[in-house]
Amino acid sequence: MKRKITLKQIAKELDVSISTVSKSLRNSLEIGEDTRLKVQAFAKFYNYKPNNIALSLKNRKTKTIGIIIPEIVHHFFSTVINGVEQVANENGYSVIICLSDDSFDKEVLNMEMLANGSIDGFIMSLSKETQFKGDFHHITEVINQGMPVVMFDRVTNEILCDKVIIDDKAAAYEAVQSLIDKGRKKIALVTTVDYVSVGKLRTDGYTKALLDNDIPFNEDLIIKIEDVDTCEIIISRLLEDRAIDAVFAVNELFAVTIIKTANKMGLRVPEDVAVIAFTDGIISKYSTPTITTVSQSGNKMGNKAAKMLIDRLESETEEGEEEEENYKTEVIETHLIERESTD
Repeated sequence: MKRKITLKQIAKELDVSISTVSKSLRNSLEIGEDTRLKVQAFAKFYNYKPNNIALSLKNRKTKTIGIIIPEIVHHFFSTVINGVEQVANENGYSVIICLSDDSFDKEVLNMEMLANGSIDGFIMSLSKETQFKGDFHHITEVINQGMPVVMFDRVTNEILCDKVIIDDKAAAYEAVQSLIDKGRKKIALVTTVDYVSVGKLRTDGYTKALLDNDIPFNEDLIIKIEDVDTCEIIISRLLEDRAIDAVFAVNELFAVTIIKTANKMGLRVPEDVAVIAFTDGIISKYSTPTITTVSQSGNKMGNKAAKMLIDRLESETEEGEEEEENYKTEVIETHLIERESTD
């Protein structure tokens, strides 16, 4: 079975411009006969089918950006949205926000709906289910239609596009190192399941910090939570091990649940158990005690993602051709904000 081919791939294979391929397939006399026949034969051999909807929308700009996020309950995603809107509005763009609810099917439906002429490009963070399935065909199809995509936070190396991330591994390492520097020796990790990319990287940072400080790695101290509704039960089982003197949580919802559960069990935070979390949100600032966090700089991430997407959109020529793709991955700096949950 021949692979499905796109206009962009034909141009690359034959070393001609996308415009030349497009005109050749329309039998335009602007293109020499030899080139026309070569393009047409190549397209026929690979059974190329033009996307008529995409072609009809090619030159119609909506000045609207689509954002797809897994959830809005986390403060981090709301700050990213704010950052996107700031830059979008400054440049005359509107924003449409869709939630995938961590569902692959909903993410696909959102993309199909918005790609049908509603927006010019996407900013997105992958759903848990999409990362679990490893199926990114819906994103590939949108990019092949000429619609740019910028991924942030939860990204995949399998898609070539612009990305905005933090160094999750280094940030986790710094957080765990700060606990070790305070004399904590038995540090647990409360994280997400491995197929969520950021959770995996933060686990790697946690593990490296322990090993670099000659602290034995104990897999029993890594708790992977898939369902937030049941996390309190799982965390209480972890804290029953009274030798644990610190917990590193990959988000502030886990962190506040750890503190709540510790209080119920008669454990004092930070005297008995120190707690650090990712995401510097409202919960961290106003919980009792306040929570030491890794700031992800969601606003900066949103600013950068919007700038990258708008630059990509505005780099198109009047003929509708894009400049040669040179995708970038921008890494936003993080920093540790010390509060009451660590001494």
